[in-house]
Amino acid sequence: MHKKRGRYNINALILCGLVFFVIAATIFCMVANGREAAREEQRIAAEKKQEEEKLAAEEKAREEEEQAEKERMQSDSVQPGVPVGTTEADDNEKVVYLTFDDGPSKNTQKVLDILDEYNAKATFFITGQQPEYLSMIKTAYDAGHTIGLHSYIHDYEKVYASVDAYFEDLEKIGEIAKEQIGFVPCYIRFPGGASNTVSRKYTKGIMSKLTEMVQEKGYQYYDWNVSSGDGSKATKEEIIKQSETDEYNHIMILFHDAATKDTTVEALPEILKYYQDHGYEFRAIDRDSLIFHHQTNN
Repeated sequence: MHKKRGRYNINALILCGLVFFVIAATIFCMVANGREAAREEQRIAAEKKQEEEKLAAEEKAREEEEQAEKERMQSDSVQPGVPVGTTEADDNEKVVYLTFDDGPSKNTQKVLDILDEYNAKATFFITGQQPEYLSMIKTAYDAGHTIGLHSYIHDYEKVYASVDAYFEDLEKIGEIAKEQIGFVPCYIRFPGGASNTVSRKYTKGIMSKLTEMVQEKGYQYYDWNVSSGDGSKATKEEIIKQSETDEYNHIMILFHDAATKDTTVEALPEILKYYQDHGYEFRAIDRDSLIFHHQTNN
């Protein structure tokens, strides 16, 4: 009987031990699972916070980008009564304003590619002569270049037939720009420049009137102090020679990106390298840029 009772006691102890082990193991697993669950919750919370912070940063960047774009559009648009440009040059700066007339055309994208290669910004004074390339206006603008107005038809006889005829043409090319970039730019270049002598053949004295009137209407006109010579037929070598100078610290070069100006495209890389090597900065025209005006020849 004593032996039997002893075996019962041992079995009871073993059973109690097993029960205790099971209970302890269960508690341990529950604690471990609880800790794991807590770590998982923390991980999920951290990932959620990180995602929220990323989205908030993206939203902030988007808002800042939109605000910067609004400010750019506001600054570049026609605002009667608000001055455009300065006549005071900073002699400590060396700046080149690359300007292209008569586009957009098949050559405009080629010009943009070269400018991008040299991290150079430029200004495009546009026309409406090739409707199939008008989308290039937005392409150039989105790449950070400035859009200016040149002429819708670029026909001297019609553009300079009268003061009203000039502004009708200017308004038409302004509408083209607005369709592409959302606003009418305040920067313009007269066909032939302010110093042209062709206009007096059609309306004597018109340039003196136009140079004053455009500014009264909120525009600013830009001529140049260096001509590449590509307005007429010129070789690549001639364009390079006429474009490169160290005579000025502030240079505005007249180029053309019309469909016939292949030699301009060919010459451009060497010209950009020249000014880059001579310590010049390439800038697009903005509301604070230096004004280059010619004397009118009525």
